[in-house]
Amino acid sequence: RLRRTGWLEETPGSYEGEASLAFVPEVAPLLEAHYEQGAGAGYVSSGAATVRNSTDLPDSEVAAEMMQTLPFQVELNSAEPQVLIMHTHTTETYELEEKNWCDPNFTARSTDNSRNMIAVGAEIARVLNEAGICTIQDTTLHDYPSYNGSYEKSNATVRNYLAQYPSIKVVLDVHRDAIQTQDGTRYAPAANINGMRAAQVMIICGADVDGNLPNFKQNLRFAARWQAKMAQLYPGLARPVLFDYRYYNQDLTTGSLLIEMGGHANTLEEAKYSARLVGDALAKLFQEG
Repeated sequence: RLRRTGWLEETPGSYEGEASLAFVPEVAPLLEAHYEQGAGAGYVSSGAATVRNSTDLPDSEVAAEMMQTLPFQVELNSAEPQVLIMHTHTTETYELEEKNWCDPNFTARSTDNSRNMIAVGAEIARVLNEAGICTIQDTTLHDYPSYNGSYEKSNATVRNYLAQYPSIKVVLDVHRDAIQTQDGTRYAPAANINGMRAAQVMIICGADVDGNLPNFKQNLRFAARWQAKMAQLYPGLARPVLFDYRYYNQDLTTGSLLIEMGGHANTLEEAKYSARLVGDALAKLFQEG
């Protein structure tokens, strides 16, 4: 445990009564934040939740699309996979304990699958499978050893799964966010759910640019319905859906979304708790049809 005294700290030396100077890195503040649902122009209501419309589409057009039914039908208790969970940035990770400071040199990445996004995605998959929704999880480290080209690699992975299992309706790319100010302060988006601290989550749905996402409106329907179910069951868990000109391989199915499970200042346990909650909301959405 570091005793912060600037950049230098006295530590016992090799000989009795002697002290040496050891280099101690500065620590940065780690603060909790809670993000409410939005209101006014640019925010479209989805039940008790909202979609942040960062596109040029009129809010009225977005709202009309969000009212449509899901563009796919998940088959319950099927032996064939219905959902694929994967991770473009697989090595993203979290703090391992609650505290109010962080090491600014901590990159929040790990190849240990018990500590990175695979551990979080596994919780979603477990909840869905227990609810009778056949779900598989890919554990490829798409961002290791090279971060560059991660989305090209995950695109190929998803295409291979869709070719092998045409029954897949939904592809979830599970990530974590990174919220940090210029002074190095890191923020943990959090909410109290049933007496426990959960990492707030955010769904990201891409919009079409020159034909790159022809099915983006169908994905938007899914995002809005899932968000609304989370808001109904677990108020405060989700931040507004981000509907923006992003790509993220969301052209591959009509049920392709990216979800940010907290940020790099949250703890792993907070993210895993949230994974169980979002999995439960998704299972109930699919069970309702």
